[in-house]
Amino acid sequence: MARIERMHLEIVRAIQTHGSVTAAAESLFVTQSALSHSIRKLEESFNLKIWYREGKLIRFTQGGEYLLSFANRVLPQLERVEAQLHQFALGERGTLRIGMECHPCYQWLLKVAGPFLNAWPNVDLDVNQRFQFGGIEALFSHDIDLLVTPDPLEKTKGLIFEPVFEYEQVLVVNTDHPLNVEDFVVPEQLAKEVLITYPVSVERLDVFSLFLTPSGVLPKQHKLIEATEVMLQMIACGRGVGALPRWLVLEQQSQFPLVPIKLGKNGINKKLYLGVRKRDTDIDYIRAFIKMSRKQIC
Repeated sequence: MARIERMHLEIVRAIQTHGSVTAAAESLFVTQSALSHSIRKLEESFNLKIWYREGKLIRFTQGGEYLLSFANRVLPQLERVEAQLHQFALGERGTLRIGMECHPCYQWLLKVAGPFLNAWPNVDLDVNQRFQFGGIEALFSHDIDLLVTPDPLEKTKGLIFEPVFEYEQVLVVNTDHPLNVEDFVVPEQLAKEVLITYPVSVERLDVFSLFLTPSGVLPKQHKLIEATEVMLQMIACGRGVGALPRWLVLEQQSQFPLVPIKLGKNGINKKLYLGVRKRDTDIDYIRAFIKMSRKQIC
C-alpha cells in the first residue's frame, strides 16, 4: 500500500521555499538524486505526478498542490511537538508563540512580556508579525499559540477570542497641522491629505472600512510604512497624517509633536483581543498570559 512519509512533505515544502531540486536537497541535507528518487517512488506508488518542469521552474500538479497544502498544515504541528518534547527533556515548559495582527500593539506587548517572563522562568516568548497565510491560519496550523488582533472572527470553530482592553482609533497630525484645532474630523477633510498607514489591506484598516469608505472618500495619497517609529516621525515632520490608537499617540507625545483627533463625532472605538485555540485554554501559562494582559491596560 502506498504511504506518505514525512520526507515527502519536507521535500514539497522545500521545493516551494527554494524553487529548485538542487536548493531543496541542500536545505534538507540530502543529495539531489536521493530527493528525486524519493519523489519518483511516491509518484509510482500513486501513479500520479507531483510536479513538472517549465524550463528552470518547477510547477506543482493538482496532486502536488494538495500535498503541499497538507505539508504546510502538518509539518508545523510535528515541529511544534518535537520542540515541546525537547524542552520537556531539558526541564523547560515550552515557548509561547504570539502572532501580531495589530502593528502598534507591539509596544503594549512589551509591557506584558517582562512581567510574564519573570513569573514563568521556564517558558520562553516568541513573537511573529509575518504569516504565510494569516493570523487565523497560523493558529490552526500551530505556527502560533496566541493571536493579538483587533478584528476577531468570534464564530470560528475551535478558537476563542478573549477581550483584553478597549481603545480609540484616532487621526494623528503634527502640532502645526491646520486640523490640530478640531475636536473631530469628517471624512471629507482627509480628501486632501496624505494618509500614512501600516502595509495591510485597505479592508482591514479601520480608517478606511469604518470612516472613509462608507462616505466614498479617498485620501489624496496613501503611503505605507511598516515601522511605527518611522510613521510617527513622518507625521511629526508634516509628511502626512495617520490613524493610530489614542493610547499610543499619548505615550509618544513626549518624543514627537503629535495631536490625536477623533475620527467622526462619536469616534471609532475598538477592542483588542487575544485569540487562542479552545483546547489550549487549560494550559496554565496561556491562561496566565491572558490574565496579565488584561492588567496591562493602555
